[in-house]
Amino acid sequence: MSTNDRTGVDTDRGKTVRTAAMAVGAVFLLVGILGFIPGITTDYSSMSFAGHSSDAKLLGIFQVSILHNIVHLLFGVVGLALARRTESAISYLIGGGVIYLVLWIYGLVTGDSSSANFVPVNTADDWLHFVLGLGMIGLGVLGRNAVRSSRAGAAGPSYG
Repeated sequence: MSTNDRTGVDTDRGKTVRTAAMAVGAVFLLVGILGFIPGITTDYSSMSFAGHSSDAKLLGIFQVSILHNIVHLLFGVVGLALARRTESAISYLIGGGVIYLVLWIYGLVTGDSSSANFVPVNTADDWLHFVLGLGMIGLGVLGRNAVRSSRAGAAGPSYG
């Protein structure tokens, strides 16, 4: 809900976090699509459904599989859907960030050629997951705090 203060400035603090969630979701959707495009994904013909044996790499860097690309597509669709409401946008960013930090740890503890590496992930994926996790949590927390501070200010001063 957007409200204007006396200066005419838009004070909808939730809009920023909704936009952030929408942008993150759109990027995941784009990455999921790009993972299926030969040339943007190198060694495309070696892509497998899942598992570490896929030598396909998005941008020649990030190991991908059909499952990995589908996860990106789903994560993007969920992000776009949850970006419609402030509370769900905050939950998407913080919850998604936690998921990506768990994926970072998963990638660190499973070897690149381990059968447990079914997603698959390589070292570049691991560190991208770390940055994504921190970034998403940071956006979600900043958005949540901005919404809380605008709600506290809207309630007026507290005298006791």
